[in-house]
Amino acid sequence: MHKTRDSFGSKFGAIAALAGSAVGLGNIWKFPYEAGNNGGGAFLIIYIFFTLAIGLPIMLSEFALGRRGQQNAFGTFKTLAPGSKWYLFGLLSIIAAAFILSFYGTVSGWTLEYVWLAISGAFHHQTAEGIHDTFNTFISHPYKAVIWQVSFMVITGAIIVAGVKKGIERYTKMMMPVLFVIVILLGIRASTLPGAGEGLKFLFYPDFSKLTGQSVLSALGQAFFSLSLGMGVLLTYASYIRKTENLAHISLQVITTDTLVAILSGIAILPAVFSFGIDPQAGPGLVFLTLPQVFQSMPLGYFWAILFFILLTFAALTSAISLMEVVVAYLVEEKKMSRLKATITTTSGIGLLGIFCTLSFGPLQNIRFFGLSIFDTFDFVSSNILLPLGGILICIFAGWRLDKSILCDEISNEGRLKFKFFRLYAFILKYVAPICIFVILLNSMGILK
Repeated sequence: MHKTRDSFGSKFGAIAALAGSAVGLGNIWKFPYEAGNNGGGAFLIIYIFFTLAIGLPIMLSEFALGRRGQQNAFGTFKTLAPGSKWYLFGLLSIIAAAFILSFYGTVSGWTLEYVWLAISGAFHHQTAEGIHDTFNTFISHPYKAVIWQVSFMVITGAIIVAGVKKGIERYTKMMMPVLFVIVILLGIRASTLPGAGEGLKFLFYPDFSKLTGQSVLSALGQAFFSLSLGMGVLLTYASYIRKTENLAHISLQVITTDTLVAILSGIAILPAVFSFGIDPQAGPGLVFLTLPQVFQSMPLGYFWAILFFILLTFAALTSAISLMEVVVAYLVEEKKMSRLKATITTTSGIGLLGIFCTLSFGPLQNIRFFGLSIFDTFDFVSSNILLPLGGILICIFAGWRLDKSILCDEISNEGRLKFKFFRLYAFILKYVAPICIFVILLNSMGILK
């Protein structure tokens, strides 16, 4: 028997934490420019379809496995598949979480800098060229970006060290409602700008003539990556969900929250982009290069800029907490460290890797691996290899290796709940989902275009 573990104290706390792990920079930073690059409304419809058809079954499987195992990602597979090598998959999940947080902390540090720039009025009266210069000077600075990245990691560690209920749950219950309020306020403001209707039409009116094969692959990839699948996060968090909770309902609520934030972010950004005559296909620079121009041109732009970059920081923090917990839980339960020591070790180790990622835009920019910078290498290995591989392995384990009765018992709470779609769910998990993720893997590797 395992000793009593910390757990989420309420259903709202569990949903806030789980939704927070999914809601991150991918929703607020990446979704709007992916929609901009792939035709807007048509992309949105395909994205929602893949989120429900592929993302939901995989998420539910991770929840079932995690709650059944009642341990960290490594320990879960040791328990559910004793005497096999499946525990190596748990180890892969922990490595993936560490790799992702390494470069994620770099971009998250940028959000802190931009909160400060917004508060100090640094964007006021700046030209587009000036804003570009500000960004490039900052990320290439020999220590400024590192200070913000380390600060972000320390904040994340400070929340983690307090534990599941008093740390993760307490702070995500505060941050997620505030995040929602901010993104709704920004959406209302953007929708009232002159010409904003064109942006809303672009986002919600499906023009399928603009949809390409690459758009479909991008929507599939966005749906998969946005939900934090295949990296041990959902497995770990699910181990803290009480046995009385309905996993199917929680999965739907988490996916609804995640998708809603992505759509609200599109409403907050795309109408503003159209209103000021900016190309919606501005790409990844949309947030740090384009939007500061928009804010300074808006009435009360100073206030809206501060709100937006606080929103980005909160989204980054809720995801970073979940990634760090994957590693900390492993060290506490498998290496028998105290939570304090495990958190300090994790924060220091991942923070150090993150420093190399951060400096790859400046002093270390000439260090290349197969033509990629340190930051891009961590990003490529994590996003293009480890995550799709993790998703495929989850499908194989839950769909083929694990006894179906275990999944059924966990999802139905030992038969107390009805789950009418189990056969459809099992079919998708065994056949459809792994094929779709394999396509993502081939696309991300450049093999399939």
